[in-house]
Amino acid sequence: MLADPAKLERDLLSSRAHARRMTDDLDGERLLGPKLSIVNPPLWEVGHVAWFQEFWCLRQREGGSIGESILPGADALYDSAAVAHDTRWNLPLPDLKATRAYGDEVLGLVRQRLAREPDSVSLHYFVQLATFHEDMHAEAFHYTRQTLGYPEPISESPARENLTGDFEFAGGTQLMGAGEGGGFVFDNEKWAHEVEIAPFRIARSPVTNAEYLAFVEAGGPPLRYWKQDGGQWLQRRFDRWLPIAPDEPVRHVSWHEAQAYCTWAKRRLPTEAEWECANARLACGQVWEWTGSAFLPYPGFVRDPYKEYSEPWFGSHKVLRGGSFATPRRLLRPTFRNFYMPERADVFCGFRTCAMD
Repeated sequence: MLADPAKLERDLLSSRAHARRMTDDLDGERLLGPKLSIVNPPLWEVGHVAWFQEFWCLRQREGGSIGESILPGADALYDSAAVAHDTRWNLPLPDLKATRAYGDEVLGLVRQRLAREPDSVSLHYFVQLATFHEDMHAEAFHYTRQTLGYPEPISESPARENLTGDFEFAGGTQLMGAGEGGGFVFDNEKWAHEVEIAPFRIARSPVTNAEYLAFVEAGGPPLRYWKQDGGQWLQRRFDRWLPIAPDEPVRHVSWHEAQAYCTWAKRRLPTEAEWECANARLACGQVWEWTGSAFLPYPGFVRDPYKEYSEPWFGSHKVLRGGSFATPRRLLRPTFRNFYMPERADVFCGFRTCAMD
């Protein structure tokens, strides 16, 4: 499906501007930060985003060969599939000014190519891939700022009204996955296929802080960014400790912690098929929501050119659905599948539950 080149360009520019907002105030030691398994050094990550855009939008050649980067040695610095995570703090990275200049030059060249080749289906695909990749890294910068206690980059919108109770679904045969011809989707969403779903009841809203706090006070483990101070429970939001907001969706919950809560509450996590079936009626988008499902390929899976996106993680990760307050809206659709290791709680993740029928 051929996209509108003007919209592709607008999205490219919007994605870059948003990512810049996540990192514009970082300088000095904060450009590298501590070596942790759950974050990248921001200076490296800014360069990686530019490298990825150049690699897929400018360097592909007919026959599968790869052209040279405009930045000598870029592959040895920024190829995430080849550069081990724990080495990224010790690489001879260009400074931030030079890294930004590299990204700006790549972006300009991509815009020029779009103008020259407005009807290239292949280019359209890779431009959208690069845009969504930068959107994902912008959200990852958001996670990094929370993890490292840096200031909040943009003001979060107020939480929506918390809806109580369950929706009831009759189940039956449902389509799951993305339909062909609907625009860009990732390989793990392909393609729509029939699934059988038993009748189920799913919560209208994600579990709240107040609900999770009841679990903690009954003996459950407190969350990574929670603490008690003088009898009051506080949560760390970026660089500030604030009173826990009772009605907000609980966040920074690992899959294991969500499962423990469900056991205590005599509920369960929805499967991703149930979540997708119920999506149109759910209040979602404030936190990514863990499902009970392992991240696995759909029937007939064929990997896309960016082979490292999905296939290496099948079987080891759990699926999240819905999107968070920090997720660019253009990235989201009902079939989008996010995936993380079940012990991860640094992302903006929460969960909703289903009745145990």
